[in-house]
Amino acid sequence: MKVAVLDFGKTNSKLFVFGQDGRILDERRTQPKWTRQGGFSVLDEADLHDWALGAVTAVIENHGVEGVMVSGHGCTFALVDDAALTHPILDYEQEPPAEIAARIDRRIPDYAETFSPRLPLGFNYGRHMLWLQEAAPDAFATAKWILGYPQYWSWRLGGRPVCEVSYLGCHSHLWAPRRHDFSSLVDAEGWRHQMPAFARAGTVIGEQDFGSAARPLAIHNGVHDSNAALHAYRRQGLGSVTVVSTGTWVIVLNPDCPLEALDRDRDMLVNVDVDGGPVPTIRFMGGREFAAISDGWQGPVEGAAVQRAIDAG
Repeated sequence: MKVAVLDFGKTNSKLFVFGQDGRILDERRTQPKWTRQGGFSVLDEADLHDWALGAVTAVIENHGVEGVMVSGHGCTFALVDDAALTHPILDYEQEPPAEIAARIDRRIPDYAETFSPRLPLGFNYGRHMLWLQEAAPDAFATAKWILGYPQYWSWRLGGRPVCEVSYLGCHSHLWAPRRHDFSSLVDAEGWRHQMPAFARAGTVIGEQDFGSAARPLAIHNGVHDSNAALHAYRRQGLGSVTVVSTGTWVIVLNPDCPLEALDRDRDMLVNVDVDGGPVPTIRFMGGREFAAISDGWQGPVEGAAVQRAIDAG
């Protein structure tokens, strides 16, 4: 099966079609738009959906693609009923008002349970869920499902609503890695009944007709982007590996690090792989720093330039 990959990043969203030899046969890009609405910075979902629909339809017709897989950046959730969002998707780069933050931060589970350090803005998306529940309670009351960002797009493209462990386990405050279950926050807030059944990343969760395709397109359950990179290298049988996944964030994943070595005060955390295993992680906003330092430069980076940077310490 030839599968297209939709990668919904915070700074750039991409579609790739790969050949059997790993070559990129097609590549399309756009930048998500963030707008102000109701006192929040939110995603222009309609614009991004139109782009994704057009890109998928084009590669079906041009390359005979039979399935679509989604990966997505962390820190983002969607509230939906049977047909649509009940509130626009929040931009994780915004801080709740101080008086709300003081209340909601008291409800966040301990690091020993979630291995999610307390982070600002929406870097723990459970914190943004608490904010939205307080600021727009009707959005939660009318939502049938709480979806992770990749699962939102898999559902939007024609799949069924599902949970996926690599996304829930991505420093969200919603997951307890040692118990392989939702955290105490989920039950304390009464959210468990809004969490759909689990499906493994990559599982076919629906079919949808697109354009003039001869048969319906298979919709595969989405995945957290950096955990997708980890899985790709692990399945090559390389043995113990540390994966450095780059984008807006530089994510360093080391599955062999003992959990006891992690330090909450140094922003160390646990991600969760696609099979539910804990993955000690550190990260910094390297892509954003690179864009600022380089003034948005997009040219090739020569190997000699990398070596000069290493030699300079």
